[in-house]
Amino acid sequence: MDINSIKTAAREQFRGACRVCPACNGVACAGEVPGMGGLGTGTAFRSNIQALAEHRLNLRTIHSVKAPDLSCRIFGLTLSLPIIAAAIGGIALNMKAAMTEEEYARAIVSGCRKAGTIGMTGDGPMPAVFDAGMAAITGEQGWGIPIVKPRDVDKVVELAKQAAAAGAPAFGIDIDAAALINMTNAGQPVGPKTIQELEYIKNHSTIPFIVKGIMTADDAEACWQAGVDAVVVSNHGGRALDYTPGTAEVLPYIAEAVRGKMTLLADGGIRSGADVLKMLALGADAVLLGRPLAIAAVGGGADGVALLLNKYKDELRAAMTLTGTAKTSNIPVEILW
Repeated sequence: MDINSIKTAAREQFRGACRVCPACNGVACAGEVPGMGGLGTGTAFRSNIQALAEHRLNLRTIHSVKAPDLSCRIFGLTLSLPIIAAAIGGIALNMKAAMTEEEYARAIVSGCRKAGTIGMTGDGPMPAVFDAGMAAITGEQGWGIPIVKPRDVDKVVELAKQAAAAGAPAFGIDIDAAALINMTNAGQPVGPKTIQELEYIKNHSTIPFIVKGIMTADDAEACWQAGVDAVVVSNHGGRALDYTPGTAEVLPYIAEAVRGKMTLLADGGIRSGADVLKMLALGADAVLLGRPLAIAAVGGGADGVALLLNKYKDELRAAMTLTGTAKTSNIPVEILW
């Protein structure tokens, strides 16, 4: 199994839901929601790619960094690399049932564990989506992080308790799904949350609480005020609101506001180990990876997920070596041109 064979198999399994383009940049799939594309014009998806591409790395080779430390300490866990699988659900709707929910969640959670990191699992209008993630996490002795839609706070607390009982090290809500119409149509309304509602969730849960979908410094500050443990700088892969900026554009401002106060994660357009290093230099403690791992899971299962993560690990190690970066924590912004 190699990356090319994984992509070939994935292209067949997707049956057009994802073209597995040579460059996963949101151009060919603009507006394909449901599907794997970006919402509307696809601008938000493409902005993620463009924002990262505009940052360049300073090549430095006169230094003593010969074996950089790629490990990352987060939520009480030591990961072998600062990459976490992003939560993706709705496989039947968005991926033309290329896998079942159970198969997808199991591939992500198991594949991440094989590579020495952890995966997030998703939620959706059908209980089977969340349940599939929880089954995968339970099967790996709690090694996974469930992400819940921004439902009524009591429902969020109920699902958080299930996560804690399964041994999950953290749970979260993807608050950027606040206008998801298929949830409301299924009788499970979602919506924005006030600081008080976030406080309620935090105060009624026993494991670290993540809020994913933060794109402004003031929203990040509000999460900190509510006692939230971590935020994910994310525009939902360009699938929530058209015309948003890329995450790499807003990450430095959010890092300035809350870095050191809470764990700061980021996603959006990461396509290589060098992109991971850019995000870390811009202020993230670790990153989330979505579409590339979805392709790896569909094309190669858990082994495909692990193979891709190890490819990113090799690329990150090389990028750190060639920028004189010794470890993944507190990376100076000066490694960027």
